[in-house]
Amino acid sequence: MTSKLKLSFSNDAPKGDCITICLISEDSVIIPTLDKDVAAQVIAKMASAQFTGKKGTSLSLYLDEGTYLLVGVGETVKAGIHAETVGGKLFTALAATPQKRGWLPPHKFADEVAGDIIFGVELAAYHFEQYFTETDSVEASVQLVVSNEFITEDDRVLADRQALAKGVALARDLIFEPANKLYPEAFADRCASLSSLGLEVEVLDEADMEALGMGALLGVGQGSRRESRMVVMNWRGGKDEAPLALVGKGVTFDTGGISLKPAKGMEDMKWDMGGAAAVTGAMAAIAGRKVKRNVVGVIGLVENMPDGNAQRPGDVVTAMSGKTIEVINTDAEGRLVLADALHYSETRFEPAMMVNLATLTGAIIVSLGKEYGGLFSNSDELAAQLTQAGMATEEKLWRMPMGKAYDKMLKSHIADMKNIGGPYGGSITAACFLERFVSKTPWAHLDIAGKAWSDKASATVPKGGTGFGVRLLNRLVDNWTPAHITTNDN
Repeated sequence: MTSKLKLSFSNDAPKGDCITICLISEDSVIIPTLDKDVAAQVIAKMASAQFTGKKGTSLSLYLDEGTYLLVGVGETVKAGIHAETVGGKLFTALAATPQKRGWLPPHKFADEVAGDIIFGVELAAYHFEQYFTETDSVEASVQLVVSNEFITEDDRVLADRQALAKGVALARDLIFEPANKLYPEAFADRCASLSSLGLEVEVLDEADMEALGMGALLGVGQGSRRESRMVVMNWRGGKDEAPLALVGKGVTFDTGGISLKPAKGMEDMKWDMGGAAAVTGAMAAIAGRKVKRNVVGVIGLVENMPDGNAQRPGDVVTAMSGKTIEVINTDAEGRLVLADALHYSETRFEPAMMVNLATLTGAIIVSLGKEYGGLFSNSDELAAQLTQAGMATEEKLWRMPMGKAYDKMLKSHIADMKNIGGPYGGSITAACFLERFVSKTPWAHLDIAGKAWSDKASATVPKGGTGFGVRLLNRLVDNWTPAHITTNDN
């Protein structure tokens, strides 16, 4: 994890060249606890500069007592996305100052709000610079000292948010990594290191998967000299209840195989493991937060390459479930990986529900752009809970249709099914394909092809790897309500 932030906590303001940060709202004029004379000067300077505390604005003031950085928060700060965005804007404003060193004095915020502000600061501070060797390419770190009256270092809310921030950062790190550094075995090693958080981590190699009959997953990776892996991360935070299962597609590089992709933009296919990254980051956060539920994360890790041993269009493979698949297009490989991962997760763990995440189809970007992830589900109740979690975390989902008419498009003349359904409704037929490997478990498929990587930064999300799904999954697990969960008959 790379962060431009050096965060510390103290009862006293630091000495020297340090900026005092004031979060200013439109309705109450001034929020921080300041000396009366200083507050009067700040208000006077605000008036002369016509600074109103509008959300996203900032202003530097130079007083005899020191430098003050005002950050507008709009209306009174609310817990959640609003407070996180304030934290992101705070970091950006401080990073733009020559000093890059700030003091956050006491403000009259509840712990939930204060914790979310610091969470937003930490999300905004993420920066991947692992492979820079020239010092002028490495951005200077930002120092932020937080008053223990703003929020104490051992506060429960703060600890929770910091564990969540680490999970997001882990997912972003994995997505940013180049494929020559992060291949299936290396990815599995990263997961194994999470045992230090209390996760039970199990790695299945190709021999293990072959013994289980995972012909769909293994077929994708057979053209690569990098061996495939499956990783199981188990968090036993609950009692004896069935676990919640999170399943991720982890294609560490996707050339398309024999159905080779165009050269332009192929370098982006290092992040075709965004679903696996989200599940890994989510499991790290769940363990770090010590969530009182049983949760299992399963990720299938492969590299899709076009060598002489690669899977061919027209091949037929047998999945772990025993179903046969005619491979029409080797670039529709993620669903083959998930077919075995879903069946394995369901039959081994008998979960209360399953959610899989995958950068599965370009068709979902055509449908939804880059504003929403696609949501497909056999359960209205699970879909509703996921939608609510997405709205609360600004990781928004839009439910898409499924049904028999789409499922029929997968009919093969020589096997149980084809791996693609034709030129129309590509993201929908992909979801229908996955549903064939789920029995009666409440299940949802999240197609995050438009959300795992961003072409532009926002207040708390960098340009590049977003870590989309980590916060969403944690919110879902926190608020999971199992009562009356049913599956639909399509």
